[in-house]
Amino acid sequence: MNTPSNMLALGTKAPFFELPNPSKTNEIQSLEDLKGEKGTLVIFMCNHCPFVLHVIDKINELYEDYNEKGIEFIAINANNVEKYPADSPEKMIEFQIERNFDFPYLYDESQAVAKAYDAACTPDFYFFDDKLDLIYRGQMDDSRPGNNKDVTGEDLIIAFENLLLGEPQEEIQKPSMGCNIKWK
Repeated sequence: MNTPSNMLALGTKAPFFELPNPSKTNEIQSLEDLKGEKGTLVIFMCNHCPFVLHVIDKINELYEDYNEKGIEFIAINANNVEKYPADSPEKMIEFQIERNFDFPYLYDESQAVAKAYDAACTPDFYFFDDKLDLIYRGQMDDSRPGNNKDVTGEDLIIAFENLLLGEPQEEIQKPSMGCNIKWK
């Protein structure tokens, strides 16, 4: 089922979280520990969703481009792993190795963090400034599996560049689209 973002209100403070990182022997990592110096992109995603698989390499590329500029990425998997074992913490570790990304990928077993962010789909993107105020949420770009549009990362790139240049964000922000989060 194609599910759009709920589009949390701009200006919302990033809800705090502390979650285990399966790739770091379940070390508990918090938003405070991980946030970027200039901005923080929180991504709700999972291992098996075709929408995530469609964009993960581009997300990784953007991370390599922008991490050194002070923007941190934090991915969170909140799917119900009892019904969707492909999204288990063990598989999260495999997915991270297979797709070769370095940003933290945390496990929200209780789904409380996903609910706090009003997350709806995978992938769902939330971009916060240095004060952890929400300045962009929605899609990464216009590409979706099967629509033959190139995966460019354009909407996120514009949001990152506006932040780094001190420019206002785009007023029109389009929802992301993906598989619904697998709620318990």
